Amino acid sequence: MTGSEDSVLLRTAGRAAHITLNRPRAINALDHAMVRRVDEALTTWEHDPAVETVVITGAGERGLCAGGDIRAIHYDARDGNGTAAAAFWRDEYRLNARIAHWAKPYVAVMDGIVMGGGVGISAHGSVRVVTERSRIAMPETGIGFVPDVGGTYLLSRAPGELGTRLALTGEAVGAADALLCGLADHYVPSGSLRPFVDDLADLPVREALDRHARPAPEGELAGQREWTDSCFAADTVEEIVRRLLDHGVPAAKETAETLLAKSPTALKVTLAALRRARRLGSLERVLEQEYRVSCAALTLPDLVEGIRAQVIDKDRNPRWSPPGLAEVTDADVERFFEPLDAGRDELGFGGTGSTED
Repeated sequence: MTGSEDSVLLRTAGRAAHITLNRPRAINALDHAMVRRVDEALTTWEHDPAVETVVITGAGERGLCAGGDIRAIHYDARDGNGTAAAAFWRDEYRLNARIAHWAKPYVAVMDGIVMGGGVGISAHGSVRVVTERSRIAMPETGIGFVPDVGGTYLLSRAPGELGTRLALTGEAVGAADALLCGLADHYVPSGSLRPFVDDLADLPVREALDRHARPAPEGELAGQREWTDSCFAADTVEEIVRRLLDHGVPAAKETAETLLAKSPTALKVTLAALRRARRLGSLERVLEQEYRVSCAALTLPDLVEGIRAQVIDKDRNPRWSPPGLAEVTDADVERFFEPLDAGRDELGFGGTGSTED
């Protein structure tokens, strides 16, 4: 195989079909060709009676997938009109929804780094496996963006305000906290991953899990629910920050400082997107909303600047515009949720393609 096919390896073994994301130097970051190849594989296997289970893994030792190819998005937003990025998101978000409704077991091995688009290609699956090496995050606010790939759907349904905290801060969580937040289902020690995956060739998923799944080591978020829930329940980002600073727990103050380093616009839009996602109901309606938000982000400076600072120049010193929370108005936030301009279709999943306010 050559070209795009090399970046997604496909094989079958017994009753299982395997997808391996194969860009290990980029921690298997997704590009448009990879999204299309995964979708084509699911089409091939959907009605194949020999395939009972689909397994997705990442090549290399660093992780399943670090997210989308944000360098490509940066250059498209900076030098083009965002058409390529919007087309990528359209197919990616449709793939996320397809995974969520996949009729056969879809086993996502969420070992190592799983961020952004990596969450989208795994956490909507029916069987989500984490290890002691798992580091799962939606870090978009740090690059002037907003959680997408169904991330606002998943995080809006986490217990209490844990999802609000993870969406705004972008912090990474380990296995136990991913299980607590509903981002994963089972813990398998990394040393047992190979035997677990091998067993899927001959065994139903449930039997393979019974052999290899174990209780996860203790996490951190359960012991931080009190201040997380009380602070992140506020209606505005400014009030969240104020509550965190006033709470008295050192971790709460550190979290406030983390927030104040993120894009003010992205923070406010993320909070609004999460609150709306709770009311929208289905994953498809939330993905439609996320598509509007993502396309709007292409037209404003923070996404290009955030990727520049974190990934291109790596100076870690983004110059956000506007630079402070107080300068981001309600109207600034609302524009992210407005219908798309002429020339760019809504995402749409066969209904009206509209989202609720």
